[in-house]
Amino acid sequence: MEETDILIAGGGIAGMTAACRLASAGHRVALVAPPVPDGPDLRTTAILQPGIDTLTRAGAWAGMAGAASALNVMRLVDAGGVERRPRENADFRAGEVSDRPFGMNVPNTAIRPALEARIAELGIPHFQSPATGTVGRTRERIVRLADGTQITADLVLAADGRDSTLREAARLPVRRWHYGQKALVFAVHHDRPHEGVSTEIHRTGGPLTLVPMPDRDGRPTSSVVWMTPGRRAVELNAMSDADISAELTQETMHIFGPLEITGDRALWPIIGQMALRLTAPRLALIAEAAHVIPPIGAQGLNMSLADIECIADLLEGASDPGADQILARYETKRMPDIAMRVAGVDALNRFAQAEAQPLRDLRRVGLKAIYEITPIRRAAMRLGLGL
Repeated sequence: MEETDILIAGGGIAGMTAACRLASAGHRVALVAPPVPDGPDLRTTAILQPGIDTLTRAGAWAGMAGAASALNVMRLVDAGGVERRPRENADFRAGEVSDRPFGMNVPNTAIRPALEARIAELGIPHFQSPATGTVGRTRERIVRLADGTQITADLVLAADGRDSTLREAARLPVRRWHYGQKALVFAVHHDRPHEGVSTEIHRTGGPLTLVPMPDRDGRPTSSVVWMTPGRRAVELNAMSDADISAELTQETMHIFGPLEITGDRALWPIIGQMALRLTAPRLALIAEAAHVIPPIGAQGLNMSLADIECIADLLEGASDPGADQILARYETKRMPDIAMRVAGVDALNRFAQAEAQPLRDLRRVGLKAIYEITPIRRAAMRLGLGL
């Protein structure tokens, strides 16, 4: 039987960040983090400024900042007309609401080593066997691991993913839905520099996003997240690099010039999911155990980092981290924001999927209205940032 004050279950970016953030604040923390699957994580993550602040407080940001690329402009392009060309461009500029960029885009291959180094520096106990169950008691919660280890903690944070074992064991209900989409993820070279502009193109089937990366091999480079109906995504993924590069160049309407895939590709299913309750006795859900959304507007991981920062704020000065009143305040604070962002991203994705021309035209009108009315534009940017 092992014992700690706070146990975080989950070896992803969110779980490791939670461990570093809380240990840096002086809490006695342990981490259950099974080994990650072999092979590199090809994705990048756009970390907005509030998330950077959390990673800075966790002592991990400096270790990944050198691989990051600034996000100065969020450009939305409506290309939903009959012809394949831009109909409406809306540039949301960080300088309107902040003296810093919206955030930074960081390769996941840089994020994990920085967090692992910080975990080692803090001396956080690390259990590599996955959690298989949990039992709540009045003063503690017990988590069982696959290797037979049992860990008692005053508070357990379940960050063990969309199929969370601990959420199921705690009998916390969840709602899940499907979009019939998959996301192709890879990096591309292009002739024109991105100049810190993240470009999200809306036509049909889902958004196509190019996010700035540092130059690679002396050439401008962006990370691509191409959301499209599942069958189409599989067909695209079966193409040669040359053929899919040509298809992507057409789909992006030559905004960046010819595009050339560099490196490997990955294919990810797109779902939506939201826990209907966030807490059980001495347990709280964070990150994808609590919410899963399509990769739109850089909301995914940043919602998870907001969960972590909320927990850290509530635990400051607390004598009992798993007390009922702390968990009740966490649910009260986070549930409205989570529900709003899940609903907002769901609506954006469904509008981006629109095939019917009247819906595409309505999408264009909405984008134009948000962009051209200055108070609404600035409010939308602050909301997206979580300010």
